[in-house]
Amino acid sequence: MTAGAAAGLPYWRLSAYYLFYFAALGALVPYWGLFLQSRGFDALAVGQLMAILAITKVIAPMLWGHLVDRSGQRMPLVRQASLGAILVFGVVFIADGFWPMAVAMTLFSFFWNASLPQVEAVTFNHLGARVSRYALVRVWGSVGFILVVGVLGFHLEQAPLSIVPVWVLVLYVGVWISSLWIPDCPSATANGPAPSLRGLLRRPEVLAFLAACFLMQLSHGTYYAFYSIHLKEAGYSTGAVGALWVLGVGAEVLVFLIMHRLLERFGARRVLIMSLALAVVRWLLIGACVEFVAVQVVAQCLHAATFGTFHAAAIHMVHHYFPGPTQGRGQAIYNSLSFGAGGALGSLIGGLVWTTPGPFAAFGIGAVAAAIGLWAVWRWVDLGHRY
Repeated sequence: MTAGAAAGLPYWRLSAYYLFYFAALGALVPYWGLFLQSRGFDALAVGQLMAILAITKVIAPMLWGHLVDRSGQRMPLVRQASLGAILVFGVVFIADGFWPMAVAMTLFSFFWNASLPQVEAVTFNHLGARVSRYALVRVWGSVGFILVVGVLGFHLEQAPLSIVPVWVLVLYVGVWISSLWIPDCPSATANGPAPSLRGLLRRPEVLAFLAACFLMQLSHGTYYAFYSIHLKEAGYSTGAVGALWVLGVGAEVLVFLIMHRLLERFGARRVLIMSLALAVVRWLLIGACVEFVAVQVVAQCLHAATFGTFHAAAIHMVHHYFPGPTQGRGQAIYNSLSFGAGGALGSLIGGLVWTTPGPFAAFGIGAVAAAIGLWAVWRWVDLGHRY
């Protein structure tokens, strides 16, 4: 039992949600592209279909974030959205061809992507003044991701790729059940008039921060859509592909356990800069040296920085930038611009350049995007502050 749980934080109930949510992501991210490829889709079609998962992250969080900031009740939305994802996911099993599959993925991902920003807001409300402890809750998402990536990867050594949607559906059920256990928690009442969302979005440091988040996830777009394909084309087995994904998220778990100390010592701005710098290195290593297993091991360990430290620092800053009644929309904007628009554009770019000029160019574009994000944070984000 953690100190947070002892103080009244619903630690295990929140952790269960993150575990199942990211376990489902562990079935989708490494293996959905391979599943689509096994259904006969080429690289461009895979990139376009994977981009749908990110595009709905632009629309769904903004729509639902607006509704819940008006009502102040987040968990009823989360439960409805989680159930909706289950009910429409079955369309995947009967989809035949590009457009039916595009419709199926649009339907389930629209509901799927609505809930996480609101759970993030609920988690921070439960944490109260202990915001640096967020990573100790979020780490269970990484644990779920690792378990599914590893087990499903080895299962696919014998089973057909058609089993991937079955795993996703079962894990979606786990997400919905876990959401039923989480108590809602309203935002703390701010002193004075409520801040204007439009005013917050006009601040240069907020714009630069959101731009950096967009660019960081753009740089991940090719990775999420094509890394497994990249490894398979280089001769790696499905088990080895899964093992490398597990290694990356395992490194993420370790950094989450010490993230509160990193934030307290260095502040979020410095952590963001470090994460973006290491992202440049990571994408170049993946793009140029796929045939070297040792290099891929190093590159996957850098996931601790490009996702782990970056996301924990970014979500910390969102909590500071968007207080009170802007909280849900702030979380939605962060998710929409970064994991949504950024991830979608990165996936589309990857699909367009994967065959010609090739994987190195696709990952090289990601490295350039991360470098521009680094410059934006260094130049504008939180000058004179230590968030």
